[in-house]
Amino acid sequence: MKLSARARYAARIMVILAEHRDAIVNTTGLSEQTGVSVQFIEQIIRPLKQAGLVASTRGVAGGHAIARPPADISLGDIVRAIEGDIDLTQCCNDGSADQCPRNADCPTRPAWRHVSAILERELDAIRLADLVPQRGKPNPFLQAAL
Repeated sequence: MKLSARARYAARIMVILAEHRDAIVNTTGLSEQTGVSVQFIEQIIRPLKQAGLVASTRGVAGGHAIARPPADISLGDIVRAIEGDIDLTQCCNDGSADQCPRNADCPTRPAWRHVSAILERELDAIRLADLVPQRGKPNPFLQAAL
């Protein structure tokens, strides 16, 4: 499974907004910091605003700001805002019984649901505050990856 570029960029954008949580960051600034085009950033910001993760201000001094404290936003919140439900397959969704005729007796469905639940739980356990660089402190996720 791969996350879309939109979801990965959304997480980066949210980290930047969390770093500047007391300021408004314009789209051009986000573009310069992420290497993502202004047009693509606007497409990414829209669902983040709809999910209540980002607040935007229009006008010359306008831009975007984080809408909630970084400790109150999980990586799962960001991924769900961009991707929808965190399910490895369509049949993992509880409302999907009509989508697959084998849903009721599929031998692999319980495994996909189990793994999807683990993935969602782990994404929800990672807080945006955990991803914001802290001066003099190593990122625990960089250490874990080594």
